[in-house]
Amino acid sequence: MSKDTPSYEQARDELIDVVRALEAGGATLEESLALWERGEALAKVCQQWLDGARARLDAARPDDEPDTDD
Repeated sequence: MSKDTPSYEQARDELIDVVRALEAGGATLEESLALWERGEALAKVCQQWLDGARARLDAARPDDEPDTDD
């Protein structure tokens, strides 16, 4: 991740705020669209962090250990 990328926790917390703002209503259509787009971007950042964490766990797991994702 680049140094400009928020941490997982920062992205998650901001995403929570975005969802709350959208659920509260009262925003204009343009504001709602901007919030939605920001939420999508934050969700992508969170997923990237989670994917990276999964890859690190998989790399650390011995090869003879069964995968429990099924």
